[in-house]
Amino acid sequence: MADTWWNHAIVTHILVALFGMGSWISVNSLWVELPVVVGVLPEEWNLPAYLSVLIAFGNLGPVAVTLTHHFAPGWLNERLVIHIIQVLAVVAAAFLALFWSQVVTVAGEPRSVPFMLLTFILSFVCCTSNVTFLPFMFRYPPQYIRTFFVGQGLCALFPCVVALGQGVGKLECVETANGTEPHYLKENFPAQNFFWFLSVMLAVSALCFFALTNRVVTSTAAEEIPKTEQETVRTEEETHPLQNGGSPVSEEQVEVEKQAPVVAFWTSRNIYLLLLLGISNALTNGVLPSVQSFSCLPYGTMTFHLSVVLGNIANPLACFVAMFFLLRSSIGLGMVSLGGCIFAAHLMALAALSPCPPLLGSQSGVALVIISWIIFTGLFSYLKVVVGTLLHEAGHAALLWCGVFIQAGSLIGALAMFPLVSVYQVFQRAQDCTDNCS
Repeated sequence: MADTWWNHAIVTHILVALFGMGSWISVNSLWVELPVVVGVLPEEWNLPAYLSVLIAFGNLGPVAVTLTHHFAPGWLNERLVIHIIQVLAVVAAAFLALFWSQVVTVAGEPRSVPFMLLTFILSFVCCTSNVTFLPFMFRYPPQYIRTFFVGQGLCALFPCVVALGQGVGKLECVETANGTEPHYLKENFPAQNFFWFLSVMLAVSALCFFALTNRVVTSTAAEEIPKTEQETVRTEEETHPLQNGGSPVSEEQVEVEKQAPVVAFWTSRNIYLLLLLGISNALTNGVLPSVQSFSCLPYGTMTFHLSVVLGNIANPLACFVAMFFLLRSSIGLGMVSLGGCIFAAHLMALAALSPCPPLLGSQSGVALVIISWIIFTGLFSYLKVVVGTLLHEAGHAALLWCGVFIQAGSLIGALAMFPLVSVYQVFQRAQDCTDNCS
């Protein structure tokens, strides 16, 4: 009875979601905790610029994995690599909780060397996860890749909810002799506790992956596929016999697939899907997050918090919808991408017009910016899941390139925005408790 329960497909879905949660939870946690740590570390608000550079250097991991797959097919043991980077992430997060506030003097200036070093390690792990976690999911039937993306959505939602409970960024306007000034409220618990939470979440993800690699899935997994997809799944199994019904394929079968020729993968449709994936991740992971504060804060801190929270809720919800409704039409996916780009353009325009965007001071302006963030995040999250599912059907190499384009798009988006935001300061931030548009 216990063995049957443990090997049930629902348990597998839960384990896959929690495994996927560990992919980017580290970097997301670092970003949401920045308002707390900048008040302690000597770099102050220059720290986000350092964080962007460290995340960019974290791409050394995906480059190494991709080159290994290219020049030594079948040599890389994905399971071992995932175990190593997960252990590394747990240890780095624990050390971050202990030493994040320590300062070292470098060239006569105080520098937060421990924080930056551990940030680089966590960034390296997150970037590498895109080209190891996704290819590992090839062992499972297509419905599990959607569950994996639900977990990736949770890796943004969980840190955000905890940060809200911590009281990050809360302030009140106080009347003084010099006028109205912002008074920032003390957090409900310190950054050390937040980083311990991060360490626990990474440990949960690592344990779930360990459980996945030491169990099997019963045939009930096939029963959970919606009836409308049954014939599609059968077609996929004919095309890719490695997709063994409701059960994960064996390591021997995966190794055969890894060493198979991949020339047939580079079709116009697959290239189109990869480009959509790269563009969507450039916008969702690089471009728009860089200007979220500029687009929301003029309408108030509550607007900013609601945009972040509800947008992060829209992510896993969109992934959940994709488990029941999968859009396979290339034109349809293009329309979804176009819709997301329209809302992205609207949010970019609001950021460019900061600190005096349209409808400032009205409830309609607040509602419009929040709804725009929800729809923008939801559309591109849905697109990412659908493309990941379709590429899953194209084989192991397709999921590797899926991870590469996700990471490349995110990197290009972040690098494109860095000089605009941090160097040339194209976007102007609204001042708290101040009439910025009088």
